[in-house]
Amino acid sequence: MTPTLVRNQPGADASAPADAGTRARDWAEIQERMLAPLYEAVYDRMEVGAATRMLSLGCGSGLAMLVAAARGAHVTGVDSDRERLALARARLLPDAGWDDAPAHSRHPASSRARLLEDGGPAPVGADGAPYNLITVFEPIGCAAGDSEGLAPALRSAVPLAVRGAAVVLTGWGPPERCATAAVLQVAARLADTARPPRTEPGRWRPTLRDDLEDVAARAGLKPDGSGRVSCPFGYADVGSAVRGLLSTGLFDAAVRATDRSQVEKEVAEALHPYQREDGTVWMPNVFRYLVCVT
Repeated sequence: MTPTLVRNQPGADASAPADAGTRARDWAEIQERMLAPLYEAVYDRMEVGAATRMLSLGCGSGLAMLVAAARGAHVTGVDSDRERLALARARLLPDAGWDDAPAHSRHPASSRARLLEDGGPAPVGADGAPYNLITVFEPIGCAAGDSEGLAPALRSAVPLAVRGAAVVLTGWGPPERCATAAVLQVAARLADTARPPRTEPGRWRPTLRDDLEDVAARAGLKPDGSGRVSCPFGYADVGSAVRGLLSTGLFDAAVRATDRSQVEKEVAEALHPYQREDGTVWMPNVFRYLVCVT
């Protein structure tokens, strides 16, 4: 495989917490792995392997890319979060001067990795071969405005792919199938204390049945199948659960409306019904994926 990372939208988000690095690590070390069953299900469905040239939009800290690379795929990642992208670089390019790369992530296939620092997506590999799979593993449909920039990004990425390439979008399943939805409602309630518009970007809102299909339509993509995947959220304790959930960004509006300590306290209280006798936290969830063709 040949992993490639590129950074777009340079500059820090003004609304991001001061401890952006800590939050990125919480995402990478606690929360991101909760979506591993989703990655595996999509890759099984798409038969990801040595012939796959994948572009991952919103690649985060790179776990989905690492899983694809372990299957032999050539992967490129794009993300606007500098902190998460730095962690992805450490995972995928462990020999590029990043001393904190986890030892378990040093897959032999990463030895031929290359990194493009700036700009939009570039063709994978030195030969400029186009992509044949585009993935969006940042789940949409759980925060107001979370898909606003996705359709334009997809329209820009599709010309880089071969004709008929697959595009996979992912999102939260029905709220009644997601235990975490009850905890995420805390974000909406606390955000309302400042009486922001209900459409404030990042504010939690219930998932809608056609969220993924709406994005596909706006991007000019044709749906060609879908699936649901069980992705339970499991944590060692309530403290880890709070850190993991806050790393998603879904509580940012609540933090802005109140303060972090209050949000942490109320999230911890909302997690009590899901805490087991041994102190662990377990919340069953269902996520969706939509396969489209270019």
